[in-house]
Amino acid sequence: MPYLSAATLCLGGEDNSLPAGRQGFVLQLTVPTPCRDSIPPPTAFKPSFKNGGFFIYIILTVLLYSKFRNGVSLQTFSLKQFCMKLFWLVFVLGVSQTAGAQDKIYKTLLQESGSVVPKVPAPDTVKKAWKKGGLYRLNLGQGSLSNWASGGDEFSLTVSSSLNLFTSYKKNNFGWDNSLDLVMGFLNTTTLGSRKNDDRIDFVSKQTYAVDKKTNFATLVNFRTQFFAGYTYKEKTKTYASNFLSPGYILTSVGLNCKPKKELSVFISPVTSRWVIVRNDSLASKSAYGVDSGQNIINQLGAFATINYQKEFSKLLTYKSKLDLFSNYKKNPWNVDVYMTNILAVRVFKMLSFNWSFDVIYDDDTRIFGENKNLPALQLKSIVGAGFQLRI
Repeated sequence: MPYLSAATLCLGGEDNSLPAGRQGFVLQLTVPTPCRDSIPPPTAFKPSFKNGGFFIYIILTVLLYSKFRNGVSLQTFSLKQFCMKLFWLVFVLGVSQTAGAQDKIYKTLLQESGSVVPKVPAPDTVKKAWKKGGLYRLNLGQGSLSNWASGGDEFSLTVSSSLNLFTSYKKNNFGWDNSLDLVMGFLNTTTLGSRKNDDRIDFVSKQTYAVDKKTNFATLVNFRTQFFAGYTYKEKTKTYASNFLSPGYILTSVGLNCKPKKELSVFISPVTSRWVIVRNDSLASKSAYGVDSGQNIINQLGAFATINYQKEFSKLLTYKSKLDLFSNYKKNPWNVDVYMTNILAVRVFKMLSFNWSFDVIYDDDTRIFGENKNLPALQLKSIVGAGFQLRI
């Protein structure tokens, strides 16, 4: 790197020369300074609260206070001494500021020349223990007919909304996964009027302790119910069938959780306790959901398994499925309760998607179907819609 040298100071006559016969001295300093062409022009010093102005303000205040604290009048105040002190104060701060700026330029040049390798912060390799997120969907469907020979409702409107939230914790061998699904849907037609076509609250909390990479000891808690009153319809007659906590299911289980693939999780438990709650007395009196007549709660002991599958085939196509199986040791263990949910989503734009949901439920204790409303039946629900989606 090219350097310039030499700065000479001569103290002599008026023009700093040394005529013959006169004494004086010459001070010559040689300072290695980078060439002017290789450095950026220095920035002008601008006093401010960031680079010394604040300290000037403090020291100036102290000087004034020291002069006038004993009631010294302006006549006895030495303006010359005060100005000299202020001058030296500004001079010292200016020199220090200029030296700091030159030092930064010098370090920059060394880094550019390769003499000094700049420090690069090490990447953060620590994995976060907590993860959280969610997905909100709002689907709309509308149809209208006028003088349509094939028949149909003159007007129909469907609205469905779902919120899926999750949190997970992972540290060493311990894991904790939580999920909450809230779903609500309505249907309105000119002939049927308004009615509910979807209603679900489903919360799952699972704690795991890793035995190996694919197997964990696990405990699971599940709570499932609905928001509002539900009815079954036969022609234009509706029958009260369900409500919040009528039924409600609380399940606790201990078992093994296997995860053979990233997308697949299987939990199996031979010892599971499930409480069925029917808060509404009119439904409880009919033993609608397996409770004894006149009772609002019943406990069932059995085996439980849940299979969860979630696959992202591409950035535009995703599929999520959940299958719960429960067998009651106390009553007809071969009649296995089935609860299955499926959702297939195709994203068209960033916040627009087409969705298809398909649910299957069979509970041998849900005896509200048939001619006499006292038989179980396979329950099916399918909804297709397009709408808005937002990742949380």
